[in-house]
Amino acid sequence: MKTDRLLFYRESRDIKILKDMDTLALLAFEDKDKTRGTKLYFDIISGLYRFAGENGFEGNLWHCYLTELLVYNENEYTKVCEKRGEVKGSLSEAVLGDLRIFMEFFDLDFSLLTKYVGDDSINAVTTYVSSGKGAIKYNKRITAEINKLAVNLGNAKTVEEFKALLDEFYGHFGVGVYGLHKAFRVEEKDEALVVKPIFNIAITSLDDLVGYESQKKQLVDNTEAFLKGRKANNCLLFGDAGTGKSSSIRAILNTYYDEGLRMIEVYKHQYRELNALIDNLKTRNYKFIIYMDDLSFEEFETDYKYLKAVIEGGLESKPDNVLIYATSNRRHLVKETTLDRDGEDMHKNETVQEKLSLFARFGVSIYFGAPAKKEYDEIVLALAHRYNIPLDDNEILAGANKWELNHSGRSGRVARQYINDLRHRFEI
Repeated sequence: MKTDRLLFYRESRDIKILKDMDTLALLAFEDKDKTRGTKLYFDIISGLYRFAGENGFEGNLWHCYLTELLVYNENEYTKVCEKRGEVKGSLSEAVLGDLRIFMEFFDLDFSLLTKYVGDDSINAVTTYVSSGKGAIKYNKRITAEINKLAVNLGNAKTVEEFKALLDEFYGHFGVGVYGLHKAFRVEEKDEALVVKPIFNIAITSLDDLVGYESQKKQLVDNTEAFLKGRKANNCLLFGDAGTGKSSSIRAILNTYYDEGLRMIEVYKHQYRELNALIDNLKTRNYKFIIYMDDLSFEEFETDYKYLKAVIEGGLESKPDNVLIYATSNRRHLVKETTLDRDGEDMHKNETVQEKLSLFARFGVSIYFGAPAKKEYDEIVLALAHRYNIPLDDNEILAGANKWELNHSGRSGRVARQYINDLRHRFEI
């Protein structure tokens, strides 16, 4: 079978449809075992429709499926292309065999299959029209680029042209999970950390966060320095709840994704595995922000010591393509008690300094404070005008004052909740 001859792409995820098609084509060519062949035929069609719904593809779904196998596979060849674009030499020559096999699958004549099974349902997958609801797995831009690449690969006349199209895609967009997604979480599997994409990400921008201009500028300046290869610092955003700390970091990701920024969210119980995660990231051609939301430790928790070593202090320096951004409601990340200052420890000052040292590891610390009355009113009115709330400013502010009294005080979050309530009432 053709798939048995693959060298680089043999471990592709979701390759079952391709292997089933390989088997079906062989059965059809030999005109035998129609019961098995018919089952494979309809399994393939069902799989392609499911694939289209999950990914938002359209047109020739068979070509889109093959293209996604090619752009998602992280192997020795594709990861080199990700860093350098076009690759020459022995590796380039070796991959041509795989690409010839894929070209044969692109050129597969469905008429042999339909004659063998006695059904032409498979022809419909070559002219599939999307529902328009968008992709589950990819953002619209990536879906469109894979669709476009599928058309171009289908039109390629030679394996060299086929390879050049892929090399260009790998060099521009990257490859695999990191190339085609922007945000990730870490899961534990068989005592190892596995990076999984996050499919549903709030589409926010820094302009959505009203006020806090100096804070946003600090965050932007540090992130842009990081992306341009200049020295940049780990960032801690701390301060009052609901002031936009987490929203600012999400907005940074959305703003700079096209420039190669990726974000991985890590939870407290995973800090001990950070070194293994970072070791996996240092060879990739992206800039990674490891994101820690609501960072804080109780006095009895000691995992902060692992985090200190990772941020700054271990023998192995953190790679240049990784930064840590964290949010916290308090500046002193490790909870102190009166015993730390007044207890029996003969070296009380050292105990206190040990607990403050995690904060000191963040080169940039940005304070987000609760807005004063005037600032809160400005946030409320800015949001109200953005959504064209049909009330005059005095009515809006009177309602905002009542709202914050009945909720958790003045903050950007409370202001947005109030405006959302107005939008619901006025069906905006």
